Amino acid sequence: MIQYILLISRQGKTRLKKWFVPCLERDQFRTIKEVSSLVLSRPPKVCNFLEWRDYKICYKRYASLFFIACIEAEDNELLALEAIHHFVECLDRYFGNVCELDLIFNFHKAYYILDEIVISGELQESSKRAVLHHIAEQDAMMQEGDQKKTGGR
Repeated sequence: MIQYILLISRQGKTRLKKWFVPCLERDQFRTIKEVSSLVLSRPPKVCNFLEWRDYKICYKRYASLFFIACIEAEDNELLALEAIHHFVECLDRYFGNVCELDLIFNFHKAYYILDEIVISGELQESSKRAVLHHIAEQDAMMQEGDQKKTGGR
């Protein structure tokens, strides 16, 4: 089971955080600081898996962002990397070659996409087409709601 997913820039700024287990805010900040320093300090040619406390950290760097997933010690690291890659591919298709600024200015859409893919720490939807269809439906509902707001004035 995935404990949490983080997106961290090369400068150490958190761009997205999603916990799938209960965790106090101060513990989240402590964890983010510790994990990000571990990941950012690693050379680019080393393994993408770390053993950390009683968990495994799986990460992958795409452009200027590190996508980090913390999984239980018994879980398969390659499946976690595949889930990260699936999330990145969905972001890429939605935004059209996603970049860090897309995630900064449209962070809510990144959370929508992540929520479509992972629920309660387990991979929910493996089809990119289905994920993007659900997101397109959400976008249509948002536009419809915006039109009703502006049309009513």
